[in-house]
Amino acid sequence: MSRTIVIMGAAGRDFHVFNCCYRDNPDYNVIAFTATQIPHIEDRRYPPALAGSQYPDGIPIRDEKELDEILQSNNVDEVVFAYSDVSNDYVDARRRKVEGHGVTFSTFDVDATMLPSNKPVIAICAIRTGCGKSQTSRRVTHILKDLGKKTVAIRHPMPYGDLAKQAVQRFETFDDLDLHDCTIEEREEYEPHIKNGVIVYAGVDYAAILAEAEKEADVIVWDGGNNDTPFYKPDLWITVTDPHRVGHEFEYFPGTVNFERADVILINKVDSAEEANIQAIIANAAKANPDATVVRGRSPLDIPDPDAIAGKRILAVEDGPTTTHGGMPFGAGVLAARQNGAAELVDPRPWATGEIADTFEHYPDTGPLLPAMGYGDAQVRDLETTINAVDCDLVLVATPIDLTRILKIDKPYQRIGYRLAEEGDALVDAVKKSVN
Repeated sequence: MSRTIVIMGAAGRDFHVFNCCYRDNPDYNVIAFTATQIPHIEDRRYPPALAGSQYPDGIPIRDEKELDEILQSNNVDEVVFAYSDVSNDYVDARRRKVEGHGVTFSTFDVDATMLPSNKPVIAICAIRTGCGKSQTSRRVTHILKDLGKKTVAIRHPMPYGDLAKQAVQRFETFDDLDLHDCTIEEREEYEPHIKNGVIVYAGVDYAAILAEAEKEADVIVWDGGNNDTPFYKPDLWITVTDPHRVGHEFEYFPGTVNFERADVILINKVDSAEEANIQAIIANAAKANPDATVVRGRSPLDIPDPDAIAGKRILAVEDGPTTTHGGMPFGAGVLAARQNGAAELVDPRPWATGEIADTFEHYPDTGPLLPAMGYGDAQVRDLETTINAVDCDLVLVATPIDLTRILKIDKPYQRIGYRLAEEGDALVDAVKKSVN
């Protein structure tokens, strides 16, 4: 008798768990995925082309709010929790809900879902969303370029469209972003790599993605999402921590795994954090992962015209996931405003419209900033409308991409960049060792 399974997810890790552990496995029958965190990803099907021969009609993807109904109307044996950047209390609440129906609850198997590669793999992970994985990934690819290595970045999945068409995606030029109809969230992760001459792969089927990437790479850089664990078995496991959120390395799933198993623990943002918080993470690392190399890193801002910020009423447009489910109360735009004498950070909520207003309602603790949410055309339009409606003197766009490539800002603005500047040679030495 096969076991009946439900996989709880958010359009990414859940599909990878299915592909690794359940596809073409007659011992299991996956009757549904559930979806949350990301808007508009439910009410679809995991397509037959990806689901395998056991599922000629695919597998339904339902809103997580329907979990009780799914468990009540089906003889479910087990629910597998397979998404990231949630508190341990959040996971425990889902565990209690599932076990209340007499159903086994488990979290995904980390090791069973790390595929081996025939090329060196450097994994960039974190203990929370917004720690600085992207800038760390860019820094690592620069180090590899200096070593003469051809690097391919494989990005954590963000398959929000046609899943069959998105099975394997390759991005080499900005035109490829348009070809694949990428959301703002996807562009934020892919565009900086492309700008730096690094090819990016992403999609749904990460075994097939790896096979393609290995054909053209000397080294694979796993560019992780949220605080998820790597999809590939790393030769070097780098975990980024945040001294503005001390203790989260033990409190959020599955980031604790990254913290405990990392070869290198990078404490980012030390230039804007209190030394006591930095030392607290160092102490936590010594307890949880004493063999890890601890590296301190600054996150300097690139500000085109600091003088233009002084005395101005500023709208800070920040990375969306970092400031919503990542829970960060500020980003590079807010920091740039504070450091350069802005008169005021304008709260955009009175002008928020459509799905942007919905975002603030869903994340009421968001600070006086505008999350650059853009998971679909409607949300992008609402973001543009909100920016242009806000009564401010200057917009600081602190997203990883140039938003003006996809929307029009009709008031003065500056783009705020940020990068990793690590202290010492330990990071470079670790990268060299992993690829030689």
